[in-house]
Amino acid sequence: MARLAAVTGATGFLGRHLVRALFEAGWQVRILARKDPIDPSWRGFEPEVVPGDLADSRGLAALCAGAEVVVHAAGLVKARSKAAFEAVNVAGTRRVAEAALQAGAERLLLVSSLAAREPQLSDYASSKRQAEDVAREILSERVTVVRPPAIYGPGDVELLPLFQAALTSPVLPVFDSRARIAAIHVEDAARQIAAMAGAPPAQELVTLSDARPDGYGWRELMEAALAASGRKAPLVRTPELLVTFLGVFGALGQAMGHSPMLTPGKAREMRHLDWSVHEGERGRDLPPPVYSLTDGFRDTLRWNLEAGVLSR
Repeated sequence: MARLAAVTGATGFLGRHLVRALFEAGWQVRILARKDPIDPSWRGFEPEVVPGDLADSRGLAALCAGAEVVVHAAGLVKARSKAAFEAVNVAGTRRVAEAALQAGAERLLLVSSLAAREPQLSDYASSKRQAEDVAREILSERVTVVRPPAIYGPGDVELLPLFQAALTSPVLPVFDSRARIAAIHVEDAARQIAAMAGAPPAQELVTLSDARPDGYGWRELMEAALAASGRKAPLVRTPELLVTFLGVFGALGQAMGHSPMLTPGKAREMRHLDWSVHEGERGRDLPPPVYSLTDGFRDTLRWNLEAGVLSR
């Protein structure tokens, strides 16, 4: 009988790919969802669905019952307030860890974020670091924290402005030339997490990456997006002050009850110079990435055009 993996966040961007990667690695998969999900990428297999969400302790208990590993991939990447981030990312993680403990699960894989390395930058980053601390407090060495860098790929909505700009904008911005930004295609991230689920825990914290753990400069990212689009456009050095200015408008949106992506905290994350993967953080014996940045951007852009999400 296949081993059982319990997954939160299965209907999210990374979660959808993660469910498929776990099935392909031989796991039986049980997911937590508010309603039965329908995902075209899940053709050929069907996860067991437990109704509920992160606020539902009874649902979480049913999710974790009999599971060998619990993969907690649910969380907010944008929210109206610090309290909203903490309600999901911190309190939700606490409930998942408690359910995993009570169910006797051998391991919890907590999908955090590289942003958690710099919790002072934003409410999001702070909430992810707090979530890591809470999980370790409850489960100790039975927790492995997984920190992905910037994830992109089919189904991502956060980088749509970059790809739309590559398709249509007369110019593309580049920021501080000293900045380094690690990245990974969502399918590579899902395969690496699935591999960790089936392997003995070797590290307490693992940061994922593609073949460039040292990361990319802003110019490289923009050039890769343009190469994927088949266009040429000038790259224009853009002052970081503009990012801060746009972040202020994001804060006004938050005050009006919206959940904008570019907030002052997100602006500070964008201005941070070191989002590379440090040597001691790198995962050992993980599947090598399939996608280079250019190939991954090309795959992402093709999917978005075919799905009608973007247009030339």
